[in-house]
Amino acid sequence: MDGHRRRHNQKHNRFRYFLPSISAISGVILLLYLLLSILAPSPDHHFHHFGQHLSFDDKSIDIYDDTHADSSAFKLPTSSKIMSDRDLWSTNMSKFYFGCSNASSQFPKAQAVTRPNRYLLIATSGGLNQQRTGITDAVVAARILNATLVVPKLDKKSFWKDASTFSEIFDVDWFISQLSKDVKIIRELPHKGGRKWSPYSTRVPRKCNERCYHIRVLPLFSKRRAIQLSKFDYRLANNLETEFQKLRCRVNYHALKFTDPIVKMGQKLINRMRNMGKHFVALHLRFEPDMLAFSGCYYGGGEKEIRELSKIRKRWKTLHISDPEKERRQGRCPLTPEEVGLMLRALGYEKDTNIYVASGEVFGGNETLNPLRALFPNIFSKELLAAKQELEPFSPFSSRMAALDFMVCDESDVFVTNNNGNMAKILAGRRRYFGHKPTIRPNAKKLSHLFMNRENMTWEEFSSQVQQHQVGFMGEPNEARPGRGEFHENPTSCICEKTGNKSKPISSLPRKFGDNKVDENVDEFKNQESDNQDEDDIVSNLDYILNDTNVVDFSTDSEENDLEELLSD
Repeated sequence: MDGHRRRHNQKHNRFRYFLPSISAISGVILLLYLLLSILAPSPDHHFHHFGQHLSFDDKSIDIYDDTHADSSAFKLPTSSKIMSDRDLWSTNMSKFYFGCSNASSQFPKAQAVTRPNRYLLIATSGGLNQQRTGITDAVVAARILNATLVVPKLDKKSFWKDASTFSEIFDVDWFISQLSKDVKIIRELPHKGGRKWSPYSTRVPRKCNERCYHIRVLPLFSKRRAIQLSKFDYRLANNLETEFQKLRCRVNYHALKFTDPIVKMGQKLINRMRNMGKHFVALHLRFEPDMLAFSGCYYGGGEKEIRELSKIRKRWKTLHISDPEKERRQGRCPLTPEEVGLMLRALGYEKDTNIYVASGEVFGGNETLNPLRALFPNIFSKELLAAKQELEPFSPFSSRMAALDFMVCDESDVFVTNNNGNMAKILAGRRRYFGHKPTIRPNAKKLSHLFMNRENMTWEEFSSQVQQHQVGFMGEPNEARPGRGEFHENPTSCICEKTGNKSKPISSLPRKFGDNKVDENVDEFKNQESDNQDEDDIVSNLDYILNDTNVVDFSTDSEENDLEELLSD
């Protein structure tokens, strides 16, 4: 019994001996924990494109709120008003420019030049906006050939798989009547002996000018009364006689009007955006999986992103992207939603700005959009503005849904495009024609460096450099180089400048209408291959990406060169 008591006392004495040491160690651990808790950054502060998982709702953390900022110098101010001295909602000098596309007295009326039994049919390609360029150019092609135009057929086999006809998207009666003085247009081919004529189908090269049409197509009418031009997209040159350029504008800006159901629904969306505030910005985000796959860029999404985009990228056999960072440095990568938001804040747009997003499926979903929502919480789309029942007549048809986005973007105070595709170009040209409303196209090549190094500069430095780099990319009347001379983006022949009590076109008139003569030496056209099938296959693959393709004069030497041209500025 005494032995047991002695052993118990020995254990108790040893515990009393170690107690101070245990207390000291516990105290040190507690102090270290408290110190680490104070110094460690918030786990919600950093966002690397697809690396952070936020569920956006009204209670979401604002990842740009100063209360969650670390020691980085890059901190957004509460207000952006002091950061910009320009008018955010209008372009400089726009009041001195206006659209002017009326035909001159030297342009004969259609009745005087249209030849009997000469009919031109057009089969367009791509989505809504690519088809719009084809329809516009088809009217001009018919006038060049002095032919009667049959209402164009819309592409129903492309990626968009929209079965809509011309008259289901555009007001066909308005189209015919508005252009009656320029081109004779009929709905269907006439019948002969109770049977409809069978047209002869052919194709013209891309960027074919007046002389090219005279040589390639005009002789066919001596044997055939009806000629159909297939895959009719970008089959008309950028530079034509001024009267033909003005005709292009009359078609695109006056004759092509959406049907009443589309106009009424589109106007509802516009009114609902207007009811939220005096101004709103429309953003054509274009951050869909196919677009990102084609760009060959990397956005920090790890193995999952690489696997998903690589699978889509296999559609283009010769598309080999080995250096995503090089693509980004050269401005070939679409800006992320977060980067678009940072650009707009740097340009001076306030956090409470209302933004309408025109976009399809966004790669990464809400996780990708959350940084943009943190910068601009007031983000809307047609699906958020309208009830499901309101959109039911349009939702099965991609072109009609695209028409609704087109209307809202056209009527927005500021239009921001994250690509240089068909919708971007057509809206840029239309907004120039109707008053030079601000149209912002990111200078991706210059901005990419800023985005990659923004943590090493203050917000003031970042904002100042963004504003400098965006000069010439804001839709101003005097921008020197908007879009490589693409006529649909910059219709200079149809924009006049007010000078005192007079007005003049901002582009000179290099040729008078009627001066164009067919050169006797036509070997360059006769010997040219009618079309390179590989080239057309490439463009068909890209129709659905860009709806929208930045097609310039094609060289058939290299598919890779073509692909570079399609996405370059």
